[in-house]
Amino acid sequence: MEEKSAQDVCGEGQVPDQDGKCVMPEVTFSAFVMSLNTSALYHLGELADPDTGQKIANLELARHAIDTLAVLEEKTKGNLTEEETELLKNILYDIKIRFVKVAQK
Repeated sequence: MEEKSAQDVCGEGQVPDQDGKCVMPEVTFSAFVMSLNTSALYHLGELADPDTGQKIANLELARHAIDTLAVLEEKTKGNLTEEETELLKNILYDIKIRFVKVAQK
């Protein structure tokens, strides 16, 4: 029997809570950073549009997401947990490398 994913059960953007009720996922700093990373990946053409299946690069929007992550890193310095700091640092490094590769094509 095939197991259904959270999106199949609850619909787009929601997840089941411990009682099985469909709710929005908890807002955390890490989830926010991951959301910005997903946006940057999408605008780099690395993730397909869920409606069309097409991958389209828009470097201006990708740069905006990367710049937003960089501002977060600077403005939150000293106020994050070690795990949050590492997550943000690693995502910024990775996404900047990906941006350079796409921009050089």
